Amino acid sequence: MGFETKTIRIAMNGITGRMGYRQHLLRSILPIRDAGGFTLEDGTRVQVEPILVGRNEAKIRELAEKHKVSEWTTDLDAVINDPTVDVVFDASMTSLRAATLKKAMLAGKHIFTEKPTAETLEEAIELARIGKEAGVTAGVVHDKLYLPGLVKLRRLVDEGFFGRILSIRGEFGYWVFEGDIQAAQRPSWNYRKEDGGGMTTDMFCHWNYVLEGIIGKVKSVNAKTATHIPARWDEAGKEYKATADDASYGIFELETPGGDEVIGQINSSWAVRVYRDELVEFQVDGTLGSAVAGLNKCVAQQRAHTPKPVWNPDLPVTESFRDQWQEVPANAELDNGFKLQLEEFLRDVVAGREHRFGLLSAARGVQLAELGLRSSDERRTIDIPEISL
Repeated sequence: MGFETKTIRIAMNGITGRMGYRQHLLRSILPIRDAGGFTLEDGTRVQVEPILVGRNEAKIRELAEKHKVSEWTTDLDAVINDPTVDVVFDASMTSLRAATLKKAMLAGKHIFTEKPTAETLEEAIELARIGKEAGVTAGVVHDKLYLPGLVKLRRLVDEGFFGRILSIRGEFGYWVFEGDIQAAQRPSWNYRKEDGGGMTTDMFCHWNYVLEGIIGKVKSVNAKTATHIPARWDEAGKEYKATADDASYGIFELETPGGDEVIGQINSSWAVRVYRDELVEFQVDGTLGSAVAGLNKCVAQQRAHTPKPVWNPDLPVTESFRDQWQEVPANAELDNGFKLQLEEFLRDVVAGREHRFGLLSAARGVQLAELGLRSSDERRTIDIPEISL
């Protein structure tokens, strides 16, 4: 007796963009499709059938032909209202996202989306309410928690490696070229506030789920934003004024599930040059040990193996501090984080249950970004209130 194969049709909106194409189509959906899907615990095979959606007909057609995707369209409303479509995925511009997600859920579609889910907390909470009332499965990309480096870091937390956790520090960013001589690596709308751009809006929603997922609840924020590069050049080579922040420096008060207070600090910048092993790194320090994790690698130093440096600023340093750390093994096969979360979400769709990283979690990320911007404007620390439906 053969097992059933269930095909999930996924409308993928915003697939011509950097994240939509590279992470979600190329490294998530297509590998699942090309592997023949994945198997559920009961033996059912789940296959995916993507439908590419975008505003640029030529680009969409080209991608569909290149990757042997049979269906594509420029009519988002039509695909949302297509009764054969099961899931709507969105990786379009932030300013367009809330309207797309609302339409999709009201049409009874499950949704899987990039973040932020909305430009305001009010909109983000409304989306969470709509999703709950519609009874759909809603998933929001929390990719970093699935990536090898942070999986190892979270395992150290679970095993009590750190003892009492004292602090977490993060460094994120790289130099994004202005676009005049060398092409920019990011779309121009990222630097226009009126189009939903800005470092704080873009990244604080990530930092909220990273801090929640590794440490615990985010209790307060004190942020300073900056627009270091005031003018950039768009995709057509036209100069424009950067109206959004391209850097954000945040300090966060956190609380572990056990009630311990932890200090968080994260620097985020598109106007910084990299002297790190990875484009983002987090260091957690505790009474019994410390660890540094990027997206792939994680190294640690236990209390008993901690050297005793001596401060002699007039003498050259002769010891290599990095060599004194030990790499944390994976001890498991750690697949692409984007693909892993998508598979988990699709399992939840088939089972008819909530996804653990849903729209309320996303709303907390929007809230942190909103309060971070307000903190910078008002030059003060702001407590973060609880939100609920």
